Amino acid sequence: MLSKPLIEIQNVTFQYPGSDVRVLNGANLIVEEGEFLAIIGGNGSGKSTICKLMNGLIPHFYVGEFEGEVISNGHITTTHDVATLSKSIGYVYQDFENQLLRPTVLDDASFVPLNYGLSDFKERGKWALQVTGLTHLANEFVWQLSGGQKHLLALAGAIAMRPKVLIVDEPVAQLDPQHAKRIYDVLRTLNEEYGMTIIVIEHHTEFIAEYCKSVALMDQGKVLWKKDVREALCSVEDLISRQIFPPQVTMAAHYLNRDTAYPITIEEAVAYFQLNLPAHTFLPESVKTENSAVLAVKNATVSYKTLQKQMKKALNNVSATFHKGDQIALVGNNGAGKSSLLKLLTGIVRPTEGSIELFGKTLKKISPEILSNDVAFVFQNAEEMFIDDSVRKEIEFYLKARKVENATALVDQILEDFDLTSLQHQDARLLSGGQQRRVSLAIGAAMRPSVVILDEPTANLDIATKNKVVLMLQRLKKHVDTIIVATHDMQLVAEWANRILVMHQGELIADDTSEVIFNQQEILNCAGLVPPQIVTLCHELNLPHCATIEVFLDCWRQVEQRGVLVGN
Repeated sequence: MLSKPLIEIQNVTFQYPGSDVRVLNGANLIVEEGEFLAIIGGNGSGKSTICKLMNGLIPHFYVGEFEGEVISNGHITTTHDVATLSKSIGYVYQDFENQLLRPTVLDDASFVPLNYGLSDFKERGKWALQVTGLTHLANEFVWQLSGGQKHLLALAGAIAMRPKVLIVDEPVAQLDPQHAKRIYDVLRTLNEEYGMTIIVIEHHTEFIAEYCKSVALMDQGKVLWKKDVREALCSVEDLISRQIFPPQVTMAAHYLNRDTAYPITIEEAVAYFQLNLPAHTFLPESVKTENSAVLAVKNATVSYKTLQKQMKKALNNVSATFHKGDQIALVGNNGAGKSSLLKLLTGIVRPTEGSIELFGKTLKKISPEILSNDVAFVFQNAEEMFIDDSVRKEIEFYLKARKVENATALVDQILEDFDLTSLQHQDARLLSGGQQRRVSLAIGAAMRPSVVILDEPTANLDIATKNKVVLMLQRLKKHVDTIIVATHDMQLVAEWANRILVMHQGELIADDTSEVIFNQQEILNCAGLVPPQIVTLCHELNLPHCATIEVFLDCWRQVEQRGVLVGN
């Protein structure tokens, strides 16, 4: 039960040095004790900035023009330092790996209470590991952990002080669906069993619907409203006008234009759209490949030596062929071997056993330099690809280095194709995350490869920006033969890919269409995959596979009107 305000933000304005725009502009927000609050809004709306007020990072660490008052756990933040405020307010940042400071898991979980001089620091660390499910890894080195385990460890470090408030910026960014659910299950436990007030900055409204109790909407540095989670997610027009997308089932109900309460979870949607149809088995279509092979791995194994001088397999006897025209999604839980396969395909690592073929010819000596003429790799962190001081120079760098004819005309065309013409003279490192992603795609296209490989192209982007990147992937087809994307974004997988390669523990366990893969529960459970809401809803209603809301509604209307199942 909610009791008293823990955090009060009163008419706060804040402007970073050198900026002529207020990132907060008269923001007001009250967070009650025991809340599980989601803060939503588009990129640049002020979400992360308002959270940095709560533990005093603003104005003590991030300086700028500050006005207003913030009271956190009874302390006025301007008169108390960050160390004092952080005793009661834990924070897990979006770049959570920067919070991991010690060599072993238990050392890291105990680090904060140790630095506060608490004699029971180790017991606190053990408790934090127990809550986050990492006790069995207590003596492991941090660098040995998967991405999901590292995120849980950052969370453990933040709760070791048993704070009253825990702030988590983008809890599921860069995580597979299984680890994403695990993070939120831990947050629910902290909220319901330990009474911790939870604040998340979140773009994924399906998680908000499942776990949060209230939602605050931000736009242009203001908190426009704070509502109960159901009322908030059913404010569809309000959200869409700000490029925020409610759960797929809520959007589908809204588009029906019925004068009834919308569902916000799968369970509610099954009742809302219920057709009382008999169970029906559809035979999904498998991959049909007729185009020529571009790139292939044959019985490839990649091994490396551990610190204990034991050989460990990152990939085990993997075989896959990539054809002209393929749009392939490489999926699997964190640590499944996706990155190792990407490195193999780009020549960054060599197979311990097996081979790689390019256009049917086995590559005897594999190197990134040799493969880069035909296989381009676009990094997950776009800024790692930037080496010059303007977007145009970034795109033309490879072309000039290889002395490509008509390079100027080609760069002009690529700038136009990726909506970068107006940004061509700006420094790519100063652009927004979505703009940087477009630049990285343009760099890949400029190399004119046969294959482009992308590592998590939609990670850390809000839904509106992600949709623009998906559009850019469609434009990328104009420049390359084959696109391979490693991703945890199941909506991207369902809507974009013609093939899914599923990795698990270094092995390729499935290679088929999304329609086939999403119907195989054993594969989904093994690889920690969760289909998009609209796909799951189709299964629950005994409807054919639908990858988008629009297709689902067409199918559902036909069934409702005719009383029969439409063709598969």
